Amino acid sequence: MAGWVLCMTLVLAALAGAEGETRYEKFLRQHVDSPRTSTLAAHRYCETMLARRRVTGPGRPCKPSNTFVHAPPTELVAACSQAPDPATGFQSTPSALSLTMCRLRGGDTRPPCNYRARQAQQHVRVACLDGLPVHLAGTYTAPQ
Repeated sequence: MAGWVLCMTLVLAALAGAEGETRYEKFLRQHVDSPRTSTLAAHRYCETMLARRRVTGPGRPCKPSNTFVHAPPTELVAACSQAPDPATGFQSTPSALSLTMCRLRGGDTRPPCNYRARQAQQHVRVACLDGLPVHLAGTYTAPQ
């Protein structure tokens, strides 16, 4: 009985923590890694970070793609003061940022999740709410 009570307490605490997370905090958890975390096995960066940040995990399907931004959150908040794109409504970072783009290998969304990582310097498009980024809508290279 004590084991069941402990288990339920932990489950409820986890749920309360997830419910207490703002959209901005969730955005930071899923997309900002500044400075870039060094991992024991560099080729496992995506798997390690997605698991640490609770984007993937037991009982969850693998996310097809995720981008980590290796810049301070203020760089992404700065995008929210930019004029939105008339076609999409998204706002872009004023400068290109260092990124790691994670793409699921093989396309099967059932764990174990295996990703391919690609480093890039690109602008980031975000959706903003109350002056804060809450959704990473994509990345792009500015025309020369």
